[in-house]
Amino acid sequence: MTRDAGYFGPDSVSWQVHREVTVLFGGARAVLMQAAHPLVIAGARETGFYERNPWKRLQRTLMLTYALTFGSKAEAHAAADRINEVHARIKGVDPVTGLAYDALDPQLLLWVHSCLVDSALLFEALTVGRLDDAGRQRFHEEQMLAAELVRIPREVIPPTVPELRSHMQGVIESGILRATDSARRVAQLFHQPPREAEWRPILRGVSRLAFATLPPELREMYGIPMGPAKRAVVAATFAATRVLRPLLPSRYRYIAPYQEWRRARAEDGQLPAARRSSAPAE
Repeated sequence: MTRDAGYFGPDSVSWQVHREVTVLFGGARAVLMQAAHPLVIAGARETGFYERNPWKRLQRTLMLTYALTFGSKAEAHAAADRINEVHARIKGVDPVTGLAYDALDPQLLLWVHSCLVDSALLFEALTVGRLDDAGRQRFHEEQMLAAELVRIPREVIPPTVPELRSHMQGVIESGILRATDSARRVAQLFHQPPREAEWRPILRGVSRLAFATLPPELREMYGIPMGPAKRAVVAATFAATRVLRPLLPSRYRYIAPYQEWRRARAEDGQLPAARRSSAPAE
């Protein structure tokens, strides 16, 4: 029986981008950017994000997000409903800025969404490099559907990738972003991952890449210097990743939801036998 491939499916750019573990690492950059918005991090703080195993909370949030891409339509809606239910309860006044926040505010949701899209596209370019401008635009347009599922009106989303990045730069230049104590605690999660964190041995390296690829204004906020030597190391690391990535076994290249889909497809006899344990055609 053919499984419902959800809103996107294996031929979509969203699957092509989000299946990559190296693109998943770009999620660290997105979280750091989101945490720099005091009204976004105020909502995260209200949920008790930092208590009772914060890394597990990060992982659960990420899996809900990936359910929107790789899940069936029912799973995508269930994941969106869970996200929306949590957001509906989060509102208050931020003690740092004195500004009111509401987790269903379209502009706050747009910042969170934009950071995810921009970081995914950046890490795809740096570690995979398959997408051209048309592919990046298609990814952006596909992700607008995921955005609508979590109550971001399509009309507030900049329609093109350059316009999305211009919008993000406008938020940066507005002066609202800052490295609050809460933002620095998020950064510390990446600097010193807890023992229970999956992939812990490489997360420090991932965090260095995440900090290095932040917009310059945010790197300065977090106190991350980027001299010529560090820039050269980061560039060499990304170059090596692009060379080595295609040589890795699929269990290291692809995230779990995509691997589960491949296993299910193989069991249904929809993958040729010679390809069931290897990566799909590039």
